[in-house]
Amino acid sequence: GGGSRALCLGLGVRVLVPAALTPHLCRPTLTALFLHGGSEPSPGLSEFSGAGYVDGQLVITYSSEMQRAQPGTAWMARNVGPEQWERDTWNLKVAQALFREDLDTLRERCNQSRGFHTVQMKYGCELRGDGSKGGVFQFAYDGRDFISLDKDKETWVAADDGAQITKRKWDADRSYTQTYKAYLEETCIEWLGKYVQYGKETLQRREQPRVQVSDRPSRDGLTTLSCRVHGFYPRTAVVVWLKKGVPMQQETIQWGVVPSGDGTYQTRATIEIDPSSETDYTCCVEHASLAQDLRVPWVPKSNVMLIVGVVIGVLVLVAAVAGAVVFLSKCRVGHRRTICARPW
Repeated sequence: GGGSRALCLGLGVRVLVPAALTPHLCRPTLTALFLHGGSEPSPGLSEFSGAGYVDGQLVITYSSEMQRAQPGTAWMARNVGPEQWERDTWNLKVAQALFREDLDTLRERCNQSRGFHTVQMKYGCELRGDGSKGGVFQFAYDGRDFISLDKDKETWVAADDGAQITKRKWDADRSYTQTYKAYLEETCIEWLGKYVQYGKETLQRREQPRVQVSDRPSRDGLTTLSCRVHGFYPRTAVVVWLKKGVPMQQETIQWGVVPSGDGTYQTRATIEIDPSSETDYTCCVEHASLAQDLRVPWVPKSNVMLIVGVVIGVLVLVAAVAGAVVFLSKCRVGHRRTICARPW
């Protein structure tokens, strides 16, 4: 009921980040992520909505306006029958009613008047390339961290003092915690396997990343190097700057992986350097589509100008030699002297 499920401060929706990849080894992960949210009735916003994703692909969607679970992709529509959509619809309608109870309980516990408030739940499972399983259950109220499940320790982690009441209730009921854990490690993984088979042509495709390296002036005479990686699929990619071939993981700033809008993903990694002391920097990219890591060196602008100057010099020399050859080809060699035809 509402009392046993009550929250008081909540969790902002964040991206589920797969386990870190070891150097030079891309371990693909398969991730299922489901989001549910309930709020006070408000113009332009659904009172309740839910969405499910597998590796960034929308597989199921629901809202209080639709009142029906619907497929998010063509391959889900082809492979999932009407009976399953009926079951999903029923489950989501139950979740909608529970979220309404949660909102009422939260306002009372937090001594709040009626108004716009939200409850969010995020849960998902992950099957990693090494066979290990990950999972997350997190809850929110009004968009702030509240409580999450530590499934390995079978306990709940409170984000602040307001979550302690809920933590004590949920920790006291071991069956409640174990049910959540079993769902993440068994039921969710089972359905993840089915979804991957349904959408294998999309989910198991490989598109290689494209890399662009650039630089710009930074503070105090420093330079910021930027490595933009785009056009890749699947989503997981490792990008790090190397200094003389050594990974600079602590110094590299990661900007997160985001959709490109065309079914692929993009990301960016930057590092701040002193250009006067060291110029041997390389952007290193690891991705499941690559047989080995992709390395793109940074070429300082001074070196670029030097290269351009050398190229221009070579072209001038080639042109001069070519002109001499043309000139000599117009000459006639006599017995004692060379007679050259004049252009006029």
